[in-house]
Amino acid sequence: MSIFEAGMLLCFGASWPAAVLKTYRTKNVEGKSKIFLMLILAGYICGMINKVLYFGYDIVFWLYVINFMMVLCDLVLYFRYKKD
Repeated sequence: MSIFEAGMLLCFGASWPAAVLKTYRTKNVEGKSKIFLMLILAGYICGMINKVLYFGYDIVFWLYVINFMMVLCDLVLYFRYKKD
């Protein structure tokens, strides 16, 4: 396990619940970028693949999964509440 990688994921992951909750409560996605959210998802996927191929399913892998799910939730809310 990489303690620094886990720290990075914990720091990034701390902001996602607040972002998702704000989007859900306000039903407003102004200022959010679907491209940015998709790039973050792609990065988390790369991290998960790296863990599986080279390090196995350690705690850091599951931090990637949790972060991925939060960003995915934010992206789903983006598409639900965006105004055409």
